[in-house]
Amino acid sequence: MSAVPSGEPAAPFSGALLERIETGCTGAEAALPDGFPGSWDGKADLWVFAYGSLIWRPGFPWQERRLASIHGYHRSLCLWSRHHRGSDQAPGLVFGLNRGGCCRGVVFRIGAADVPAAFAGLWEREMIGGAYTPRWLVCHSEQGPVAGLAFLLNRACADYAGDVAEERRLDVIRTAVGRSGACLDYVLETERALRDHGISDCRLGALVRRLVSAF
Repeated sequence: MSAVPSGEPAAPFSGALLERIETGCTGAEAALPDGFPGSWDGKADLWVFAYGSLIWRPGFPWQERRLASIHGYHRSLCLWSRHHRGSDQAPGLVFGLNRGGCCRGVVFRIGAADVPAAFAGLWEREMIGGAYTPRWLVCHSEQGPVAGLAFLLNRACADYAGDVAEERRLDVIRTAVGRSGACLDYVLETERALRDHGISDCRLGALVRRLVSAF
């Protein structure tokens, strides 16, 4: 992907979706070193950074998967979920990329032919209520850095939970259920997927130990 030029795409990306991937992925966080693309030309493969459920349920075909790290953001259970893992009456908590630190995750390479459908699905999944903001970030892997799309937490959204007290967080995760299933399953699956990939998240591991100790 490092050979993809920036600027106008060479092929259409179906109207509104093209506008989203081109103009919706700009801003201070999108600053990339020289040689890294800040757009998609309609022909190249595209990288997407996964840090939560996308690791174990990407929902799109991919051609390559690498362990990767991003800098400036960390994985955090800081977003209320009123759809997938909770309800309006009893919201759950889901992961977001919050400011500060770094995050180890997985970066997926999506084949060029699959990008339009994959991105449409990602947009529907990640952009409910404006909770996330897509940005181009440098993803550092052992095979070398790539420019990838990451869905960052939008701290201005109404469902930003901030720093939830530990006991309340535990209670919410244990009890909330949404259309995609139980919040508890979501957290446990994410922690398991990280371990399966050799990724250590000490804070999440400690939280999971407290969650399972109640059973």
